Amino acid sequence: MKRTVLASFLLVATVAATGCVVRARGQVHAPPPAVYVEVEEEPPPPRQTVVEVRPGFVFIQGRWDRRGGQWVWRDGYWERERAGHVWYDGRWERRGRRHVWVEGSWRANTQGPANGPVIRDHRDRNPPPPPPPNPGGGPVIRDHR
Repeated sequence: MKRTVLASFLLVATVAATGCVVRARGQVHAPPPAVYVEVEEEPPPPRQTVVEVRPGFVFIQGRWDRRGGQWVWRDGYWERERAGHVWYDGRWERRGRRHVWVEGSWRANTQGPANGPVIRDHRDRNPPPPPPPNPGGGPVIRDHR
C-alpha cells in the first residue's frame, strides 16, 4: 500500500512538474484621456502651417497650450487615416468670459469621402443638338481634335 501511495505521489508530482508556462505581451490602444482646459485669457491666433498632402494620413493641427501661466505652442503631427471616419480639428471656444479647449476627434463619415474628388460638370446647361441621321447607315465617326 505504501508503494502504491508513493508511486501515485511521484506520478502526480512528475505531471505537476511538467506544467506549461505561457508568456505573452499585449498593448492597449486607447484614445488619450479628454483634457478639459479653461482659461480667462484669450489664446493667441493659431500658427499657420503649410503641409503637403500625404496619402493615407491626416495632419492634426498644432495648438496653443496654457502652461505655467504662459501660452506654449504645441506642433501639429501626422496621424494615419481611419477608414470610414473624418477628423474634426480641436478649437478654442469662448464661453462667457472664459475660453475652453474642445479636443479634436474622429467621427464616423456619413457624407461619403471627405477629401474625395470633387466632380464638376463644366458643360453648357443646354446639351448640343443630336447629330443628323447618317444617310449611309454606317457608324458615325466623330473627330474631337
